[in-house]
Amino acid sequence: MKTSRHVAPQVNAGSMADIAFLLLIFFLVTTTISMDSGLSRKLPPHCPPNTDCNADIKERNLLRIMINANNEILVNEKLVAIQDLKQVATNFIDNNGANTCDYCHGKSENTSSETPQKAVISLQTAAKTNYEFYIEVQDEITKAYYDLRQTYAREILKKPSNNLSEKDLKEVKAAYPFFLSEAQTE
Repeated sequence: MKTSRHVAPQVNAGSMADIAFLLLIFFLVTTTISMDSGLSRKLPPHCPPNTDCNADIKERNLLRIMINANNEILVNEKLVAIQDLKQVATNFIDNNGANTCDYCHGKSENTSSETPQKAVISLQTAAKTNYEFYIEVQDEITKAYYDLRQTYAREILKKPSNNLSEKDLKEVKAAYPFFLSEAQTE
């Protein structure tokens, strides 16, 4: 008696690798990869060894912004709403060329830096500060600089800010340099 062996038909799998490779290429080419959004900041240059790179900043040229754990903004230890932060920063940075001391004229509080080139904004955050709120504060500070630079281009250079040459752009950035010091408190 003969035993019948049933031989199952075989599938040629040689082209399966080619198909999988083509599908992989297809999905790599057609898929869009979302870019992470973040803050665009230019970091200061590296400090050479055996060099003191700490800058002495006059108190008048320093605007202290603190975000506490309750997401409240304190500017020079006074509570400020997020809506008012841009105007506070603008007033501090752009002093309309006044190089006189506010203290010398009977004002009890310093409201502007000596010049926009010396203005430094110090941003301190608590460890439990909400990240989204931190970004909102960063945006308001950036908007202040953007508006000041745009006004400078329009009034001094007599050009719209989107039509500046490289030289003009350098001049605008030199007129209103973005100095931001960041730190996190305990």
